[in-house]
Amino acid sequence: MSLNEIVPDKATIAAYRENGAAVMRGVVDETWQQRLGAAIERDIERPGPFFHGYVPEGGQGRFHGNVRTFEHDPDFRAFCLDSHMPRLAQAFFGSERVNLLYDQLFVKEPRTVNRTRWHNDQPYWPISGRQVLSFWIALDPTTIESGALEFIRGSHHWDKWFQPERFGDTKGHGEYERNRDYEPIPDVEGTRDDYDIVTWELEPGDVYVFQGLTVHGAGGTVPRISGAEATRFATPATTFATTRAPARTNT
Repeated sequence: MSLNEIVPDKATIAAYRENGAAVMRGVVDETWQQRLGAAIERDIERPGPFFHGYVPEGGQGRFHGNVRTFEHDPDFRAFCLDSHMPRLAQAFFGSERVNLLYDQLFVKEPRTVNRTRWHNDQPYWPISGRQVLSFWIALDPTTIESGALEFIRGSHHWDKWFQPERFGDTKGHGEYERNRDYEPIPDVEGTRDDYDIVTWELEPGDVYVFQGLTVHGAGGTVPRISGAEATRFATPATTFATTRAPARTNT
């Protein structure tokens, strides 16, 4: 099957819309995996201008992160704009047009114990609207032990905007502004049995797709390197926000 023939089936689209997260298998072929892997190595060696790696907890491992890599690396740019990923976003949205919001890079090296704490993404972004999603592309085998994402099923329907917090000690940015319209994230990790948590293990080329308000997180204690590229798309119905408060009416 060619990449142009890959489309989400009705069950996957329905799962994404109902649960806020879904998985697709074999979406990114070996050629793209190699191009993205080489681009990641370049960014680790010479980080782009929006680098925000985190200090490893306990002094072990390495947590490399960057955003808007498509702006300065031709392979990231080609993947975001010229690959089949925008077409997949169109299918999930049911929209003839999509816009690239930005892309993001995550690499956890062995023995990195930093957790990716529970959060939802959209409060971090200056946008209004619900038509926004992320593709999280695995470039290494991904298990719970090596950083697989976990999602709270249906949490995008809560209409909860949780206060952004830093994911660790970083020189990439300061503390986030406190927003009176947001609320603290509950202690999901300490009360896991209270939530319907779902996850999937991934092979290289598999993809998570999830909505911008879906609550998710990931563990640390990575036994092997775990690398992923995330691309984030929106429809024209989602616009840049002009106020500090979230706009909940634009669907």
